Amino acid sequence: MGMVNLSELQISLIAIGFVVVMGVLFFNWMQQRRYRRGAEEAFARKHEDVLLRTDKSFAEDERIEPQLGKDILQEQEIFQELPAEPKEEPAEPVEPVSLVEIVQPNREAASTVPEVVTSVDAPVSDGGVLDMVDYVVNIRGQTPITASDMTEVLQRKFDFNKPVQWLGRREIDALWEEIALETSVKGGYGDLRGRLQLVDRAGPVSEVSLSEFRDMVRNFATHVNAVADCPDVRQAYAQALSLDQFCAEVDVMIGINIISRDNSVFTGAKIRVLAEASGFRFGTEGVFTYRDESNSVLFSLNNHESSPFLPDTMRTLTTHGITFLLEVPRITNGEKVFGEMMHVARSLSDTLGGIMVDDNHAPLSDSGIGKIKRQLIAIQSMMLARNIPAGGEIALRLFA
Repeated sequence: MGMVNLSELQISLIAIGFVVVMGVLFFNWMQQRRYRRGAEEAFARKHEDVLLRTDKSFAEDERIEPQLGKDILQEQEIFQELPAEPKEEPAEPVEPVSLVEIVQPNREAASTVPEVVTSVDAPVSDGGVLDMVDYVVNIRGQTPITASDMTEVLQRKFDFNKPVQWLGRREIDALWEEIALETSVKGGYGDLRGRLQLVDRAGPVSEVSLSEFRDMVRNFATHVNAVADCPDVRQAYAQALSLDQFCAEVDVMIGINIISRDNSVFTGAKIRVLAEASGFRFGTEGVFTYRDESNSVLFSLNNHESSPFLPDTMRTLTTHGITFLLEVPRITNGEKVFGEMMHVARSLSDTLGGIMVDDNHAPLSDSGIGKIKRQLIAIQSMMLARNIPAGGEIALRLFA
């Protein structure tokens, strides 16, 4: 192979390329050297480990973690000072008792109560008006107010979904008289008093009804040139909620069932004869009622099945059981009445050949009956402590 002769141009290009390559290599070497020196200087510096700092400057320079406020800390200290609750001992086996809560479809437990709450244990005002269960308004006339002046107000007594009563007195020292549409009084009244009941078995009065009643009273007072004194609606509504909650706790029925043995049946004719011989009265409302000397109902006798006791069907009716019912808040001296009801129930049970059971159809022993009686006493004691004695005027209104 022969030698290749290079021209001067080719030799010049080769030389220039060699110089360029050497320049690039030298530039890269200088850059690496500069970066290495900077890294060594950076890692040579000493940095403080903040996790090992113990001086107070840490709290000043670094982020402060959230802390509980002073009030919350004090609250925690209070709870820490409270003694621990005693551990509950294992409960003794309790026999089922026949306590049946009365059905209250419109009564709702008040989960929230307004901030302003007045006690339902308010004193009874003059004239026998019961402030604890009523929203009471007072009207003082500049001139006598006649019954005819009150026609429109009296016509609206059913507009507020709770019972309304109007009272009047002619002189300051006179007795209060109930006023109705048919009332005719010469000379009129110097003072009027209206009361809207706060609670019944349907639940508490609404705040809207209270406001409407108050506005009606104020407008009426203006119309007859009188002065109206109306309590705060919000406080009255809070009182209604508190009272309703208490009423729901004590609105209880006691039921004693007598069922047939061996799936046999009781005849309506025999039940009626035995019930009336025991002192029951047969009414058109589908139950037998046992009453005291003043004709107040003490307890009732009902069909344990769904069909009511009706005069027209008693001869052909058959049933597997009967039920005695006693409304705890509506009777006075509940322990005595309960004893009387049990005496009658035992007598009918023996005569019918049945057996006394609770609502779960478990035989009712003397121990179970004792538990029912103690619970009845406890409920009526609660009512008395609340100034609402069972069977009294207030209770009969609240649990009508």
